[in-house]
Amino acid sequence: MMNRKIIAIVGTGLIGGSLALRLHEKKLASKIIGVESDPLHAKKAMEMELVDEILPLEAAISVSDVIILSVPVDAIIQLLPLVLNRVNRQIVTDVGSTKWHAIQTVKDHPGRGRYVPAHPMWGTEYSGPEAVVKDAFENKAVVMCNKEESDEDAWQWVHDMYKKIGMHIVEMDARSHDLHAAYVSHISHITSFALANTVLQKEKEEKAIFELASAGFESTVRLAKSNPQMWAPIFLQNKNYILDVLDEHLVQLNRFREAIENENEAMLHQLISEANLIKKIIR
Repeated sequence: MMNRKIIAIVGTGLIGGSLALRLHEKKLASKIIGVESDPLHAKKAMEMELVDEILPLEAAISVSDVIILSVPVDAIIQLLPLVLNRVNRQIVTDVGSTKWHAIQTVKDHPGRGRYVPAHPMWGTEYSGPEAVVKDAFENKAVVMCNKEESDEDAWQWVHDMYKKIGMHIVEMDARSHDLHAAYVSHISHITSFALANTVLQKEKEEKAIFELASAGFESTVRLAKSNPQMWAPIFLQNKNYILDVLDEHLVQLNRFREAIENENEAMLHQLISEANLIKKIIR
């Protein structure tokens, strides 16, 4: 049985707030402290009882056993060394969608061992405390990176915490994580943003979009509602891998364009059949 800890969550939006709910529910926290730069989010997090109190960062660090950074990845880069400067034996982890840059930022920090890089592979297109989901993270993967660089006790607690809230653990080095995240997550968001912009540019009649949009269109552009403050820094931090997968995506789009332009039905059948192979992986 895991001992309950005082946990500070920096950022009380969708991920941080949903994590707070699960930590309370699974009795992993004796107290949850919120650190929040947005006063409206702070107020809402208290009203919804996601956190027990709101404190400034330094005060929260001083009274906490665990600090979880749940902010955009550019903010993680700024905050992580500052937090490690102030910890003694506390555990520090983050939920960022890119890992290599964060790890590089503190690779020579004397407190590096207290940091456990992790990425719970869950989210929605919504943001803010109001967007929290009660059963978030259940049966989803969490990627934990560069195990050998973290202190054993810190790694084990974060590992057990994610297991306790219903996730399965995938261990991976940071570069591999960023590569695979570009392929299975980041390109999906770029595609969704681009498709939404295409439709909004070409279809000037909003009513027609609303009335004719099918379930397929809605599911494809769902991610286009995601927060730019979160996703723009992800795209820039993971630039090289994203450009690689984006180039391949453009190749595939051009294959479809050429087949349609040349009225090549056999090629269209082939392209769609190739795409159908995804059914073997995602059911």
